[in-house]
Amino acid sequence: MEATKVGIKEFRAGMAKYIASSTPVAVTRHGQTVGCFIPTHGSADADIAALKKASKTLDRLLAAQRVDVEEVVASRYPLQQGGHQLRHRQLEPLRKRYRRRV
Repeated sequence: MEATKVGIKEFRAGMAKYIASSTPVAVTRHGQTVGCFIPTHGSADADIAALKKASKTLDRLLAAQRVDVEEVVASRYPLQQGGHQLRHRQLEPLRKRYRRRV
C-alpha cells in the first residue's frame, strides 16, 4: 500500500481525516519525509500487530537501501552531539556575506 505524502501543515489541519482513513501518510517538511502516520482501527492487540508488521517492513526497506539508521539519527539531531557549535561556525561566513549586502 502506497503512503499518501502530505506537508506537515496540511497533516495537522486534516488530522481527523487521516485518522479516519486506512491509508498510511508520509508527513513531509520542505519535501523531505519527517515521519509516517499509520492509522489503526480495532483492538489494542491488532494495533500492536500492525505496528510490528510496519516496523519489520521499515527495517526491510532500510536494509534494502543500505540506510544506516544511526547515521540518519545523527544527521537529524546534530545538537544532541555537539553539532550546534560546528553549525554556527559553518554559517558565520554566510551571515557576514549577507550582512554586507543589506
